[in-house]
Amino acid sequence: MKKLLLLATIISVSTNTLAQKKIVPPVDADSILLSQVKYRSIGPYRGGRSGAVAGDMNQKNTFYFGATGGGIWKTIDGGSNWKNISDKYFGGSIGCVSVAPSDPTILYVGEGESTLRGNVSEGFGIWHSDDGDRSWRNLGLKDTRHIIRIIIHPKNPDIVWVAAVGHLFGPNTERGIFKTTDGGKIWKKVLYVNDKTACSDLIMEPGNPSVSYAGTWRIQRTPYSLESGGDGGGLWKTMDGGQTWKNISGAKGLPKGLWGIVGVTVSPSNTDKVYALIENPSGGMYKSNDGGESWALQSSSNDIRQRAWYYTKVFVDPKNENLLYVMNVNFLKSTDGGKNYKSVNTPHGDHHDLWIDPADGNRMIVADDGGAQIS
Repeated sequence: MKKLLLLATIISVSTNTLAQKKIVPPVDADSILLSQVKYRSIGPYRGGRSGAVAGDMNQKNTFYFGATGGGIWKTIDGGSNWKNISDKYFGGSIGCVSVAPSDPTILYVGEGESTLRGNVSEGFGIWHSDDGDRSWRNLGLKDTRHIIRIIIHPKNPDIVWVAAVGHLFGPNTERGIFKTTDGGKIWKKVLYVNDKTACSDLIMEPGNPSVSYAGTWRIQRTPYSLESGGDGGGLWKTMDGGQTWKNISGAKGLPKGLWGIVGVTVSPSNTDKVYALIENPSGGMYKSNDGGESWALQSSSNDIRQRAWYYTKVFVDPKNENLLYVMNVNFLKSTDGGKNYKSVNTPHGDHHDLWIDPADGNRMIVADDGGAQIS
């Protein structure tokens, strides 16, 4: 009993002694030094991922870009400052923005990001402003989900063509190419392959609204995969303003077998010269010198083909038919008609869209994963 009492006394004394001791944490000199410091960003600023850009052909310091998660932004000072112009009307992800060539106060914007990847956000149709972006109204096509391109007639802004992807996670019929002749009151589906095939690109022959080229693409997302390519993919041409289309995928020189995504462009200085960037085991950059009748492979470089479903856009200089720009991880430039490419230094990587002033090939705006930049 005495031993137990002695042990209890020792434990009690030890506990009281520990309780009286204050545990002092180690001194953190950095936390004391920085406790009164206020942080602010001093740049460089990043706009987040963008997949759509456009410029005003009259006001040389006015440009637009569409964010994949922040609506439409506008600058009137060459990119020094940007203002959101879609708040209170629409927002979210933007796939395309287009300014009417005949009237820069008229804009069309397509929702649903065009940079299709593992994680992707959709949208709710097409929007229109006829008062210089002060107000907007929705023109429908809400079930297209992703609008890739909007082409506005060079003289009549009520005539518009829209290239749409449709549902990514399943079949639907609101996809392909749509045309309106009354400013979006009525839309007519003018190119439709099937309920699983999207439109991947659309380009009008500069100065000639009767002739256009389009790429079609079977693309599907699942919770665990992204499938690019299959039946329905190809290259198309219209000679009557989109009323009828001819599948030219079987033209001499083009790759055989199933196609994936297709990007296409026409040289403004020589409209017989057409370029097509094609996803295929034998794919790459193809060139036609006769308006799509025959083709020749220019380059199969992986630099212009990697992650094809995320990029695959090609643009040509307005004055030089052999000067090309290809959007990919790097901003790529070719001066020999698509045979060889060099990277152009830009402020960010992962490039998705480009707008070039039709009157001045040095004035352009690029969309990438860092927002938009102007040259």
